[in-house]
Amino acid sequence: MLKLFLCLRYLRKLKLVFLSVAALGLSVGLLVIVASLFSGYIEAIRLTGHEVYGDVYLKPWIEIPECGALIDALESLEEVKAATVVTESYGLLYLGRGNVKGVKVLGIDPDSYSKFYDLENRLLKYRHSSEGRNFGSDFAGKKGYISIGVLTRPDEKTDVYDFDIARQWLGKEVVFTTGAVVKKPTAVRSPEDNNNVEVVPGTPYGERLRTRTLKFKVSGIVHHGIYFIDNSVVYLPIETVRQLHSVQQSKYGGGQGAVKIRLFEGTEPRDAIESVRRVWQKSANQWGLDKHLIANTLLLTADDIQHAFLAEVHKQKVILMLIFTIICSAVVLLIFCIIYMIVISKQKDIAIIKSCGVANSSVASIFVGFGGFVGIAGSALGVLLGAVVTRNINLIEYWIRVALGLKLWKSSAYVFDKIPARIDTAMTLWVVVFAIIAACIGALIPAILAVRTRPIDILRYE
Repeated sequence: MLKLFLCLRYLRKLKLVFLSVAALGLSVGLLVIVASLFSGYIEAIRLTGHEVYGDVYLKPWIEIPECGALIDALESLEEVKAATVVTESYGLLYLGRGNVKGVKVLGIDPDSYSKFYDLENRLLKYRHSSEGRNFGSDFAGKKGYISIGVLTRPDEKTDVYDFDIARQWLGKEVVFTTGAVVKKPTAVRSPEDNNNVEVVPGTPYGERLRTRTLKFKVSGIVHHGIYFIDNSVVYLPIETVRQLHSVQQSKYGGGQGAVKIRLFEGTEPRDAIESVRRVWQKSANQWGLDKHLIANTLLLTADDIQHAFLAEVHKQKVILMLIFTIICSAVVLLIFCIIYMIVISKQKDIAIIKSCGVANSSVASIFVGFGGFVGIAGSALGVLLGAVVTRNINLIEYWIRVALGLKLWKSSAYVFDKIPARIDTAMTLWVVVFAIIAACIGALIPAILAVRTRPIDILRYE
């Protein structure tokens, strides 16, 4: 009780204690904010990968003869929630005189794709609208969806798209131009006359590139909130893209597309990937496809595809956390100076309690406990500060832009139109533990000095 009484007495009477608590709170808050912003960004990139590629991504290097049968077989797996085939095409989109954009066209089947990805709720026409939704009919025939960044640019100061200008494109026609590989007929030379060439139709002997164009009507504007998707992606029916490239017709589209698979929540993609591999190999063997090409089919999880990039971002997070930790370690010196001043100014009190028979360990524990209290209080203040700033980071960024005209976050540089932030619980716990230990270390040397105080030297003239 005596140790607790003295510790509380010193805490109550010294205003410098609140300075040390505030300094430690700011340091902990800074580390929590940095960790949360990096963690939020890494998690947002990871989730974007799962949206774009699916939980499992299958990319064969050959044409899939029967896409419908493959999709049905994949969806029969207990781990698979939905699967869809997406064909990709690159080309130029003509929007008007002098307005041509390079775009990536995704050929999708509305029924299967809507189970894989919530594209419908990203359409501007359905936002804040109570009208009936008819995703399939909006996407039938020569109609397509265009991402908002293809039609208009975000404001340089606010980084916000003008949705009214984008909506004006609804119902207008645009032209997509791409290249398609066309097979050439066989040319057979006559044995009698080498100059006499006979062309045998329908028997290919080579390939050549031909320009293909498609005029379609804009039936929807898509806003993902992810810059590289909003800036380049166009959605068309998979049948339309197939016909554009003269690809064999089937229920889900054919040709060299990617199969994107969505798993049920809680399923580990790495565990499901072997089941997907068995289904693919069984189907491909039934079709009589080349075994070498079957074995070299690209089959990855979304995390595998993004592993290199996310690893580098995580490395930068660790380095930045280390730098800020070293800078914030100066708080330990502040705590040391404050407790050292307490020990010097309270030597008479120390001498009296030691002369009463209090053990050296008890004397030391008074000041170590003092440092521990500063660590706990400062950590609590820092966690509260970090949580408030993290949860309101976009509002803070907005007011900085309004007050100072300084745009801190730009979607074209950082991918997302909002700052992704997520409280990193594990890292926050480590920061709190480090802060408390650091505060106790800062109090350790003054505590040793207090233990070495000799009552006879202090009380000789009392």
